[in-house]
Amino acid sequence: MLFILGELFVLFQCFQGSQTSPVPIVMWHGIGDTCCNPHFLGRIKKVIEEEIDGVYVYSISIGDGFARDAQNSYIIPPNKQIEIACKQLRKDEKLKNGYHGLGFSQGGLFLRGLAERCPTPPMKTLVTLGSQHQGIYGLPKCPGDKRYCDYFRRVLNFAYSNWAQRILAPAGYWHDPLDEQTYKKKSKFLADINNEVFINQKYRTNILRLQKLVLVKFNNDTTVQPKDSSWFGFYKPGTLNIQRLNESSLWFQDRIGLRQMGNRLLLLAKNGDHLQFTEEWLITNIVRPFFK
Repeated sequence: MLFILGELFVLFQCFQGSQTSPVPIVMWHGIGDTCCNPHFLGRIKKVIEEEIDGVYVYSISIGDGFARDAQNSYIIPPNKQIEIACKQLRKDEKLKNGYHGLGFSQGGLFLRGLAERCPTPPMKTLVTLGSQHQGIYGLPKCPGDKRYCDYFRRVLNFAYSNWAQRILAPAGYWHDPLDEQTYKKKSKFLADINNEVFINQKYRTNILRLQKLVLVKFNNDTTVQPKDSSWFGFYKPGTLNIQRLNESSLWFQDRIGLRQMGNRLLLLAKNGDHLQFTEEWLITNIVRPFFK
């Protein structure tokens, strides 16, 4: 009897040892927000921790304090922000075996850049909500008629100046479809991570290591213009007509591996304006199916 009890005790210990901790989750906020805003990312962190027992949730902050983090989301260029975030994640022992990424708006785009450029620690699944994967070309919630908005689009091409590329985060993903040559020549960030100028095989290899890439578009988005950018759609070169991902050269040339991902690439739609969702929606549609 003692022998049998001893064997059962050993088996129980082995079973306990085989249980794995939940995969950590790394979040990155959008422009103007902060890592730990108690009304947004801070609350989302608590919601995820309540749903996934024992999960470690890390929220990227570029700078100490709420004010500095929010300010830096505007004035530190994407390449530098990704470099800083990569160093943060590499120093965190809890992330050494990998993590899931959850990005909001600009933060989702930057997490995708992080997945391409910073494979250690490895990102397992990436979910982006309302992110500008093909860039933006327009003022958020532009007032006035179409001619007014088109005029300011052209004015905003100062984003390709050297100073803007150095000090303004949104300039890094400004994408003028009416002047693709200038975009490819001057864009220091988006044209690079989308392999527009030449194919960086490391970027492609690292994206293909993802178990899943989940892209959420908000059907009534008035901040990301065009909203189709959240699904890698954009204006057809030389026009302001929308071109879907599977109609684009990014897809046919498979420059970053999206077509090769097959059913690991998921496109989800959510009714509502930019980042308008409930906690229940987030848990049901994102946390449980992709993180739990």
